Amino acid sequence: MTGHPESPQRAAPNLYPLGLRLAGRRVLVVGGGAVATRRVPALLDAGADVLLVSPELTPALQAHVDAGRLHWVPRRFTPDDLDGAWLVQVAVDDPLAAAAVSAAAQERRIFCVRADDRRAATAWTPAVTRHGPVTVAVLGGGDPRRAVAARDAIRALFEERKGPFLTHPVEEGPPVNTPVGRVALVGAGPGDPELITVKGWRLLTEADVVVADRLVPGLLLDELRPDVELVDASKIPYGPSRAQEEINRILVDRARAGAFVVRLKGGDPYVFGRGGEELLACAAAGIPVTVVPGVTSSIAAPAVAGIPVTHRGVAHEFTVVSGHLAPDHPASLVNWAALAGLRGTLVVLMGLKNLAAIVGTLVAHGRPADTPAAVVQEGTTGSQRVLRSTLGRVAEEAGAAGLRPPAVVVVGDVVHALAD
Repeated sequence: MTGHPESPQRAAPNLYPLGLRLAGRRVLVVGGGAVATRRVPALLDAGADVLLVSPELTPALQAHVDAGRLHWVPRRFTPDDLDGAWLVQVAVDDPLAAAAVSAAAQERRIFCVRADDRRAATAWTPAVTRHGPVTVAVLGGGDPRRAVAARDAIRALFEERKGPFLTHPVEEGPPVNTPVGRVALVGAGPGDPELITVKGWRLLTEADVVVADRLVPGLLLDELRPDVELVDASKIPYGPSRAQEEINRILVDRARAGAFVVRLKGGDPYVFGRGGEELLACAAAGIPVTVVPGVTSSIAAPAVAGIPVTHRGVAHEFTVVSGHLAPDHPASLVNWAALAGLRGTLVVLMGLKNLAAIVGTLVAHGRPADTPAAVVQEGTTGSQRVLRSTLGRVAEEAGAAGLRPPAVVVVGDVVHALAD
């Protein structure tokens, strides 16, 4: 009897780890839901030229489109969308649609990441943690939970090198395996993902459900465990928004089902963040709540622009107000006339749309028109822009410069305190 010797069984080949330099290169993202919301920020952070194809978008993705950070084609995928692409991210939950994108990419020899079926993909996204210029990416051999566990252990080592953890596990709520869960109101900071507190990040890694606002740093969402339910509660200024009552209901319902829910909010939960309303809703339902303060943009955005809100010999006070209602609006609670008489720093959040009316009111009540003023757009992020002007000219110049929300307006001599 003749024949060929039997070949020993081979294990699945190892993956070849690689760092992609995507700056200026086209990346196609197919799908506009929660998965795309989590993946797009990292692509934008890498400088990729993102083309997003989907009939609909989440509010968070729409905000990226409105800001000009990516191009959106509002329809279903066609093979021509792959023209010029270096990488494809398939972020749809329809297996047939995902397979069609994957097949078209393979014909063109373009690497394809699939959220619905890792085994059918030609590339995998690792579990990632970032510390300044250092990026650690972990692949778990097809098991995303193993990759996340290893990633979290590495991140803990990084944090320990900065200093010991001074926080303790959440003890306000009942044990995890009980019918009632718990809620944490976590301030995510002003935009830079590294400005979330250590405790805030730790609770985020423990979450079963994350309810996130539009102003939450997108890279924080990219680091969530793959099994975390992400609820996009984006509230784009002066556009469509999910009712606060619906957000309250989601927090209560998920916690009643036994989940640990993190309400991730831009800045600080209690600085015009409606965190108090969410705490009261949870308390009324008997849900334990932990509050984790965050770095507020009212101080951080001016700071990174070189503007201290107080400075010795210049300003001994600062006042933070909301400008989302015009001064003459009957529902406004701000005493603009009194603010005009103060000598310290005035910080206005959410006031860009009404800036002309705010300026007119302050000047009419005695604040000199030549008072230094500044606008800081998207402070602490890579999209930060700073405009320095005077109170009398800032509204016109901000409009001419095309500044957009989110932006912080600063009025007072501190605008030039460090420049002088």
